[in-house]
Amino acid sequence: MAEEISNPLLSLVKDQGMIDDLQYEEVAGEIKRNGKLAIQVIQDFGIMDLDAILQTMANHLGTEVVSLKGRNFSQELLGNIPAKTAKLYQCLPVEEVNGTLRVAFVEPLDPGKVDEIGFAVKKDVQLVVANPAEIQDAIGKYYGDDGADVSELLKQLGEDETLAKEAASIGEDDEAAVAGLANEAPIVKFVNLVLQQAVQDRASDIHFEPFETEFRIRYRVDGALYEMAPPPKHLALPVISRIKVMANLNISERRLPQDGRVSMPLGKRIIDLRVSTLPTQFGESVVLRVLDRASVNLELETLGFPKYVNEFVVEAIQRPNGILVVTGPTGCGKTTTLYSALRRVNTIDSKLLTAEDPVEYDIEGIMQVQINDAVGMTFGKALRSFLRQDPDIIMVGEVRDLETAQIAIQASLTGHLVLSTLHTNDAPGAVTRLVDMGTEPFLISSTLMGVLAQRLVRTVCKNCRTPFEPTENQLSLLNLSPHDLGDKVFYYGRGCSNCNDTGYKGRRGIFELLVVNDAIRMMINERAPTVVLRQKAVELGMVTLREDGLRSIFEGATTIEEVVKYT
Repeated sequence: MAEEISNPLLSLVKDQGMIDDLQYEEVAGEIKRNGKLAIQVIQDFGIMDLDAILQTMANHLGTEVVSLKGRNFSQELLGNIPAKTAKLYQCLPVEEVNGTLRVAFVEPLDPGKVDEIGFAVKKDVQLVVANPAEIQDAIGKYYGDDGADVSELLKQLGEDETLAKEAASIGEDDEAAVAGLANEAPIVKFVNLVLQQAVQDRASDIHFEPFETEFRIRYRVDGALYEMAPPPKHLALPVISRIKVMANLNISERRLPQDGRVSMPLGKRIIDLRVSTLPTQFGESVVLRVLDRASVNLELETLGFPKYVNEFVVEAIQRPNGILVVTGPTGCGKTTTLYSALRRVNTIDSKLLTAEDPVEYDIEGIMQVQINDAVGMTFGKALRSFLRQDPDIIMVGEVRDLETAQIAIQASLTGHLVLSTLHTNDAPGAVTRLVDMGTEPFLISSTLMGVLAQRLVRTVCKNCRTPFEPTENQLSLLNLSPHDLGDKVFYYGRGCSNCNDTGYKGRRGIFELLVVNDAIRMMINERAPTVVLRQKAVELGMVTLREDGLRSIFEGATTIEEVVKYT
């Protein structure tokens, strides 16, 4: 996806005969993997130096290259473009000549941006080319304080009577008119600004929800939903249509759910957004999952495993065969855990295959397969094909049915390491879920190495962390008495600007590891229920999710409320 954004410059360099098809693919692949700007990757590959690239772009655009060093950026000049607009479009006013504003863009080969800036500043705009790093530094230096934010733009859109009349007069079946409205500069600017702010606020999901009398936009940050100032109701159709245009979805199809992806540049990196639409009574609800490669560190050491969990996982993924299952509800970081495990064993002497729905992050050196039930590409079908591809390690996005479970077990019995996820509340529950699917218990006991259950709890903001004395009522929620505490200190977040007054910033995992040993195997073969399995596992030393949550509380990392909520 990412290379599509950078194609204008790549294609230009290729048209100039500077690179051949093979180099083009290599550069495009590097951009996709690391989310860097094309101009940087072309220099890294030694294809052209910065001056040559800038001059090539300037020649193509019929303009000139300007240097930003030593220039005087007066407040009057900078005031032509509001701070949010400059940050959003990654542009900088360089000078004003005879009423024409000369503007430098980080990505000057996007013709739409020039028109949109012209609309925003209501002046003639002339494009000039400059060093992108210098532009970004100047934006950071001169536009440090945000000017027009989302609420200001909302106010302008709410007062825009022409836009309101246009939105009200368009029939939903008039595809051309809807597309035209979706591409109008104010709508484009608003959607870009909402997405940009969501990513800056570390949102994992962005919800656009039309109701009968209102249109709501909510962000999910650290697992909790926060509502932003609601836009006028008439913006629902153009805003949702704009997102569908960005994701290359069919804007005239509003009766069926659709899925797509958007890649957008943000500063020096590229953000992937997974788009899902759902028809509702009052229009389409759209949810965007933010897949920010820069914010995800796929290293086992960064996941916050307790020492014994880390040692078990590292040892388990080195084994030649067996099944390791990670379990928990949606959004608890199961896929991130499995990706991190795969990264650890992703060596030149191993063949790794994954079946995912959908593929969330591209990992170099791993063959990743997208599941597509609509065309019959199910987990079962993918896995059967995998066994003919001579893999060493297989990752199954989710064991959903008996067929997938049986093939995963078959793969393990024939000498493959299998990693997978399940949706169960705790680790012992995963065993009984597999049995309930119809899998033979003796097959489970002979292949399953262990089950790791996990949750993500919000961590207390370090900036406003405050110690407090828990009440007996709070302690009773954790089955603790004041005598159990000793000198342990409890913390909560007061709320500050650093954490948007929530008291929390970031999340960490709490874990429950069921190791399948001889005693557990015997119980699996006897079809022991979850409760009995759990009691036995605890007897044998399994630390439950609640107990691991207490570890996080006593370390001052999270609160009683968070642990009680998720365990």
